[in-house]
Amino acid sequence: MAVVTTPAPRRPAGRRRAPASEPERGIVSDADRRRRSVRWPLRASHVALLVALVVVGLGPILWLAKAAVTPTQDTLRTPMALFPHGVDWANLSEAWSRFEIDHYFGNTMWLALGSWAVQLVVAVTGGYVLSVLRPAYGKVLTALVLGTLFVPAVVLLVPLYLTVLDVPFVHVSLINSFWAVWLPAGASAFNVLLVKRFFDNLPREIFEAARVDGAGPFRVGWSIVVPLSKPILGVVSVFAFIAAWKDFLWPLLVLRDVDKQPLSVRLPALESYVELDVFLAALAISTAIPIVIFLIFQRTFLRGAGLGGAVKG
Repeated sequence: MAVVTTPAPRRPAGRRRAPASEPERGIVSDADRRRRSVRWPLRASHVALLVALVVVGLGPILWLAKAAVTPTQDTLRTPMALFPHGVDWANLSEAWSRFEIDHYFGNTMWLALGSWAVQLVVAVTGGYVLSVLRPAYGKVLTALVLGTLFVPAVVLLVPLYLTVLDVPFVHVSLINSFWAVWLPAGASAFNVLLVKRFFDNLPREIFEAARVDGAGPFRVGWSIVVPLSKPILGVVSVFAFIAAWKDFLWPLLVLRDVDKQPLSVRLPALESYVELDVFLAALAISTAIPIVIFLIFQRTFLRGAGLGGAVKG
């Protein structure tokens, strides 16, 4: 009886078999992870590392919160002790009144909001031009913007101060003006490149469809690009706000008027005039304010809008 054999199917020319997915490799194999003698020490090391990171990250803040309501003598004698002679809540109220934190807090918020707005406008417009509009000389502009990241900020301090002291063409001095802090804050190449990188990943089909419908560059940017860019706008907002809140050197140079200075400038200036516990209480209040603001608006800052609903079939 003859046996009929069928030839094996041949793969089309030019097509290769997809490589089998390799399992992820690590220091500890999956077989070792299933062993109790390896699994439990590994978990214990993870917990210990997590606790160490929490202590290093939150330790100074927690100690400052404790020292803010601790008498000066207890802080100097036993700095690591937990309220050896009770809690002194009067430090907070005294710091608030003697340091005029409400006034300087208003200055700090005004500076931070202005710097945030200027940085956001410059980052969005710069990233939109380099990524979406893509002019003929876009690569040259991107290279120039990237090159500014390699220039130390200290090198630019004197030229920037001279520019603020006598603004070219208009010949107006911005010293003792909030604009002296707001305008230089907008010159952030990092934010421009960060936003440009995000815009590069947006689907180009949306822009093409909008142009076919007759939308101009401004309409595309305002109605399409900005609503899709909430995640990166939140990141830039956090960076801008924190940088403006903790900035010390530049506001010290351009805001000579005491009534216009922020908390970061006024608190060190008043350190030698008050007790240590009151000064630490003022530092704790100034530190807690941005933390509370971030916790309140963290969903707005970090929640991603995604691309849901942007492209519909």
